[in-house]
Amino acid sequence: MSGTSNGPFTTTDPDVVVIGGGPSGSTVAALLADKGHDVVLIEKAQHPRFHIGESLLPMNMPLFDRLGVRTEVEAIGIRKHGAEFVSPWHDHTSHFDFGEAMDKSFPYAVHVRRSEFDELLFRHAGKRGARTFEQHRVTGVDMDAGKGTPDNRPLVKVKADDGTETAWRPRFVIDASGRDTLLSNQFDVKRRNRKHASAALYGHFANAERRPGRFEGNISLFWFDHGWFWYIPLKDGTVSVGAVASPAYFKRRKGSLEDFLMETIALAPKLAARLKNATLMEGATSTGNYAYDSEFCRGDRFMMVGDAYAFVDPMFSSGVYLAMNSGFEAATAADHWLKGEAKEAERAFRHYEKVMKHGPKMFSWFIYRITSPAIRRLFMAPRNIWRMQEALLSILAGDLFRDTPIGPRFWGFKVTYYASCIGILPQAIKTWAWRRRNLKESLEAAKT
Repeated sequence: MSGTSNGPFTTTDPDVVVIGGGPSGSTVAALLADKGHDVVLIEKAQHPRFHIGESLLPMNMPLFDRLGVRTEVEAIGIRKHGAEFVSPWHDHTSHFDFGEAMDKSFPYAVHVRRSEFDELLFRHAGKRGARTFEQHRVTGVDMDAGKGTPDNRPLVKVKADDGTETAWRPRFVIDASGRDTLLSNQFDVKRRNRKHASAALYGHFANAERRPGRFEGNISLFWFDHGWFWYIPLKDGTVSVGAVASPAYFKRRKGSLEDFLMETIALAPKLAARLKNATLMEGATSTGNYAYDSEFCRGDRFMMVGDAYAFVDPMFSSGVYLAMNSGFEAATAADHWLKGEAKEAERAFRHYEKVMKHGPKMFSWFIYRITSPAIRRLFMAPRNIWRMQEALLSILAGDLFRDTPIGPRFWGFKVTYYASCIGILPQAIKTWAWRRRNLKESLEAAKT
């Protein structure tokens, strides 16, 4: 168990309690502490701890600049200049280079070991003045505990791994608990996505084949009959490989997770070829990646950031970017509120709501259709008619919240997709029916 008190604050009635020391929580804690607020950041585990989601987006880089950690992040990462799509139904591979997006200013991202990356952000929050606590689990939040008192402070109950219990009385609560979705569960407002369901099985491999030169760090995505694989090279020479498919597919497993991962890899021969001399390290891990969101992302004296509000399939590496971006937006709104700037705070809260809905919505359109033969054809034979390929690259890079004119081109891409579906109507209908069947089975299984 560990806790660190930074700066002049020692009381149990801070300005803000941030629940969760992942990318979103550490980001918002660092920003608010830097603005002079008394911030308590509570993490249930001990850093460094394992987490999946190693691939970042180019638009993460300006966030690192603003946070002041870019040099440290690049030091632990390997550059990712683009993405490679590999299809068993095509002889060639398709390459997308981030430097060819509509805005050429963000030509690369990085892959990181999340254990190192998350700890870096957590320690940075401490350096900025947040009071950081590890191996402390929030057991409950009573938003009405201060009802009738002048400052109406919530009550945040915390239990450390050694059994010690603490009660914090902040002015404001930020839930960054990730897929634990603490407040969403407590308020009973978590909603399972009715359009998409997936699960993942993954592991890390040594001695896997890597691309030469500047392409070494590029992410590769392999389609197979039941879903897709990620292939993420890391700086230490290992490669993260994971299969994402419907939960119905994973029900077929009969042996160990390791055996099932290798059996699934065999279904993608081009991936298997890259791993023919590789060794699986530390076994395999599975997780249910059921997409979800919450009915709201903010309320009276609280906000939800990152995965605490919504989670989407990791197809385009959006998780860390959306989480950190939400941390920046949340910090702006909370800062106004804490300063008593009511009009500015309400305006910022409303903007925050739009941002939290917009990001997952943009990525989800592709995610829902990624197994479609029509979308596969467009990704495997991209064309820059009316700058649509540049717009697509901008979306894949995370350029969703600026004035980059991707909107009309995105609509053009949608029209092209639907026209392609009409051109292969029988195959499109067959894929749609297969996907609907898997989704129904997954949702029914989730109820049991």
